[in-house]
Amino acid sequence: MNIRSNDTVVVLSGRDKGKTGKVISADPKAGKVIVEGVNLAKRHQKPRKEGEAGGIIRKETPIYAAKVMRVCPKCDNPTRPAHRLMDGGEKVRVCKKCGAEI
Repeated sequence: MNIRSNDTVVVLSGRDKGKTGKVISADPKAGKVIVEGVNLAKRHQKPRKEGEAGGIIRKETPIYAAKVMRVCPKCDNPTRPAHRLMDGGEKVRVCKKCGAEI
């Protein structure tokens, strides 16, 4: 899975198609990501402590990582990241369109 936390992504399909957001968390085993402001669901929440308000809250739910694509911070285009080995043997992600390090 090429998407990690704090990546900026754009949604490719579904009811939130075209929305852009930051990845809050990624679950590589399940192949899902949680994106800020995307795939919101309503949740009825009881107050847990005295004085705390309960009610209906909107919460982000996971979506498949295949439905989102990484946005390059330099060229601002959705792109599939390529991988390149650096001098020290470190593997980095690179934009396929402009060649900038992601």
